[in-house]
Amino acid sequence: MKVGLIRCMQTEDMCPGTADFKVIKEKKLAFQGVEEDIEIIGMISCGGCPGKKAVLRAEQMVKRGADTIVLTSCITRGNPIGVPCPHAEIMKNAIQRKLGNRIALIDYTH
Repeated sequence: MKVGLIRCMQTEDMCPGTADFKVIKEKKLAFQGVEEDIEIIGMISCGGCPGKKAVLRAEQMVKRGADTIVLTSCITRGNPIGVPCPHAEIMKNAIQRKLGNRIALIDYTH
């Protein structure tokens, strides 16, 4: 599995992605049951509200080898500030429409 992570731009100053990388390395939570090795292709922000750059950025990670796009928990669950992105579902659907069956889409990490 080759993953491209998309994170919330609003939380990148307070979160270096440590928990995201840990659950990937340990194959826990969103990655539980993954048998194959997991390679991180890249980690980038959504580009800021309302997340319009997320689709292009997901597409760029696929061009660089990602077969799975992950919207990290700061977007979908609001970690660490407790406020999920109000645009998360729109971003998720737009990425899925653009990339379709070419990728898997995971909507949280931890």
